[in-house]
Amino acid sequence: MAATMDDTPIAQTGVPGLDDVLMGGLTEGNLFLLEGAPGTGKTTIALRFLMTGAQAGERGLYITLSETEKELRNGAASHGWQLGEYIEVFEVVPPESLLDADQQQSLLYTSDLELGETTQVILGAYERAKPKRVVLDSLSEIRLLAQSSLRYRRQILALKHYFARYGATVLLLDDLSSDAADKTVHSIAHAVIKLEELAPDYGAERRRLKVSKYRGRAFRGGYHDFAIRTGGVSVFPRLIAAEHRSRGGRVNVGSGVAALDALLGGGVDQGSSTLVLGPAGAGKSTFALQFVYAALARGEKAALFIFDEELGLLLDRTRKMGFDFETAIGTGHLHIEQIDAVELSPGEFAHRVRSVVDVRQAKTVVIDSLNGYEAAMPQENALVLHIHELLQYLNRRGATTFLTVAQHGLVGDMKAPVEVTYLADTVILLRYFEALGRVRRAVSVIKKRTGRHEETIREFRIGEAGLTVGAPLDAFQGVLHGVPSFVGNAGPLLLNPTLTGNGDE
Repeated sequence: MAATMDDTPIAQTGVPGLDDVLMGGLTEGNLFLLEGAPGTGKTTIALRFLMTGAQAGERGLYITLSETEKELRNGAASHGWQLGEYIEVFEVVPPESLLDADQQQSLLYTSDLELGETTQVILGAYERAKPKRVVLDSLSEIRLLAQSSLRYRRQILALKHYFARYGATVLLLDDLSSDAADKTVHSIAHAVIKLEELAPDYGAERRRLKVSKYRGRAFRGGYHDFAIRTGGVSVFPRLIAAEHRSRGGRVNVGSGVAALDALLGGGVDQGSSTLVLGPAGAGKSTFALQFVYAALARGEKAALFIFDEELGLLLDRTRKMGFDFETAIGTGHLHIEQIDAVELSPGEFAHRVRSVVDVRQAKTVVIDSLNGYEAAMPQENALVLHIHELLQYLNRRGATTFLTVAQHGLVGDMKAPVEVTYLADTVILLRYFEALGRVRRAVSVIKKRTGRHEETIREFRIGEAGLTVGAPLDAFQGVLHGVPSFVGNAGPLLLNPTLTGNGDE
């Protein structure tokens, strides 16, 4: 239990991320509404709410009108939970005569009698248990018994005043099965949390929640992604970069390749974002990995989030380039995660990236690539906004971020499927070009917010020695279009099929 800003005690839900969205939890002694279609996770959240209270020594009561006690306990067991002595499950069952067709007479069992009996049973269960936390599941049954909006509202108001008299914190569950448009309880409840389940055209279902009201309390507005997995519900609060302060004292960090650092005006600033842009196979991942290797050599921690490449292939490829990433993984200096974006929401991905920076203290983060992220989430229209908030957050945390984007096509005029060049602090452009019957690669820096950079275009090669960057291509015109023309007196760099040294010539 904690206290709010106005010193009102609050009851924490215990659901990871949800208390963050609620700015602490649920204010004690009030009635709250948790609504959503069947299967959105209401029961799981409610059970976690009661178990959190039990851990603090508070008695809990789960009043169920729709599920049996056996179903509830089996559901808890599926998450590895055991409802202890502090939590009582009470089933409200209809009179046995209601199950007898011969006794179903409106004269004997009117809706008034059924609703009144149900209410008395609920209050009797509370009087016996005297719990601090109460869950009532579900309002759909009470709505059906009430039969009219007026009687339904009066019944909920009566329950609210009754529980408030004893200082109980009450969570009402509504599966919206009887009347999804009925907002009667919204005006009565102290706060309303709505759960939603979305079904994309391809991939797993996506779940999100929104706090639509909370009297006298600040909360994180908008939608927040959440997931139900073994162990319960995890909420991923929407990332708001403005809540985090910038870290000062930015320094230049190099790649370990002298010519590339010269092209970048000495390297990139720590706490900035770099976008590596180019056609498929041009070497975007290699450029990002070069900075990771340099960070590890400085003794820093780094993290890779891979969408497109299989992890085993990546490690084999980097091993041949002389990058010993396996050792770095073993020492905990490098975290590599292969992302299946079909099973992952943008909110959960942002949460994982935040964790490696906040918990693992990673100073270099690579997201490879945004194409895989975007392709796996075709219906996420706010993807660019997600990336914007994530980059701003990483910058403020002092992490250097590298993103790769594959452009359509190989030579000539190419476009990127995700326009994020305006978000990045530095943009590195890679290109194929043809010269003397050979396909070659060129690199240039077209943007750097944090300082000056070379305006030249340099050739580079990727071999067993890793990344090698050559001298500026002063003797060629039109390299970025893919078919350059020779305008100089000689081209010793291009005529020689092998670059020499580390690109310092």
